[in-house]
Amino acid sequence: MPPGLRKVVLTAHVATSVGWLGAVGAYLAIDVTAVTSRDAELVRAAYLAMNVIGLFVIVPLALTSVVIGVVNALGTPWGLLRHYWVLVKLLLTVVATIVLLLETQTIGGLAELAASGADPRGLPGTLAHSIGGLVVLLIATVLSVFKPRGITRYGWRKQQQQRRAQGSPSAGDQPARA
Repeated sequence: MPPGLRKVVLTAHVATSVGWLGAVGAYLAIDVTAVTSRDAELVRAAYLAMNVIGLFVIVPLALTSVVIGVVNALGTPWGLLRHYWVLVKLLLTVVATIVLLLETQTIGGLAELAASGADPRGLPGTLAHSIGGLVVLLIATVLSVFKPRGITRYGWRKQQQQRRAQGSPSAGDQPARA
C-alpha cells in the first residue's frame, strides 16, 4: 500500500476503533443507569437509548473497525497473520463483534419491554456484556500500542523468504521455540 493510502487507512482504523471504545463507554454509563435508577422514566429512556446507541453507533463502528483493520493489516508490513499481537487483536475484535451482534437482539427486546408502558425498573441490564466488551477493547488497544514481540510460524517463514530474496544470509536464523 502506498504511504499516503496507508496513512488514510490507519487513520480510519484508529478513528473507528477509538469511536467503538468511546461508544461502549457511553453505553456502559447508560447501562449502569438502567439497572440502578429508581426513576421509572429514566430507566425507560436508558433502555431506549441503549438500543439506539447499540444499533446505530456501536454495531457500525465495530463492523467498520474490523473491516478496516483487516485492510490495514494486509496493506502493511505487519501483515494479518505474521505477528501474534495482530492475530490476537483480530480474534478479539471478531469475537467481540459476533457477541455484540448477538447481544443486539437482547438489547432490542429490553427496549421493547421498556417502551411497552410496564414498569421497566425490574428489567435486567446488560452490564456483563458492557464491561466485557470494554475490557476486550482495552486489551486490543494495549496490543496496538505496545505491539508485543513474537512472530507466528507463517511470519517467520515470510521473513526468511524476504531475506533470501534480498540475498541476506539466513543461516542460524531459527525461530525461538518456547
